[in-house]
Amino acid sequence: MKTTSDALDDAARSSGWRGSRELWLAAAKEAFLEAGLDAVKIQPLASRLNLSRTSFYWFFKDRNMLLEALLEYWEAKNTGAFIEACGAYAETISEAILNLIVVFQDESVFEPQLDFAVRSWAHHSDQVMERVNKADALRLDAIRGMFERFGFPADEADVRARTVYLTQIGYISMQVAETLDTRMKRVPGYVEIFCGRGPTQSEIARFQARMGFDPIHAVGRANDLGQ
Repeated sequence: MKTTSDALDDAARSSGWRGSRELWLAAAKEAFLEAGLDAVKIQPLASRLNLSRTSFYWFFKDRNMLLEALLEYWEAKNTGAFIEACGAYAETISEAILNLIVVFQDESVFEPQLDFAVRSWAHHSDQVMERVNKADALRLDAIRGMFERFGFPADEADVRARTVYLTQIGYISMQVAETLDTRMKRVPGYVEIFCGRGPTQSEIARFQARMGFDPIHAVGRANDLGQ
């Protein structure tokens, strides 16, 4: 999703003073991440966007419809990323795991802060908790299916899928802060634990290239820090 400032530029060209549906939704997401659900209200959003309150009703019937759109965005973006990654081409299970780890690493593909915020919301709403449980089930099914595709028995595929997924949810729930260098250094070990075999050097090289990570510069940074 575009940032509010990007969307403002687009809206000015396409929708004039009313903004756009995407603009209002982007503003709602930003407010939600910054200050929680109570910040997602029509007048504060209108003030944030420098638009009239009535502009909102060109795109949404009411606040509940906006909140529904926010949940739909989260489902499509974050759960969709898991499903797409698990179905992506891979020659080995370790390469398939690396495809999935890209999701964990690339916030343009999967938004961990949004996942954390929606899970927090779910503690106060049975309906949202139901959506979260459904999303978790879909993600686990996708990861389980990935393991089964590479010949893992159903029971083992289930346990390994849970190991992969619950590790990542733990990172999100604990809001773990790691440098990219540290996280990348741990990737081969995670892959081996997750699937029982380590990635090859060529698989790691392709993964690092996808992530735009240069291990040579990482070594240089470590040396500069005396590590």
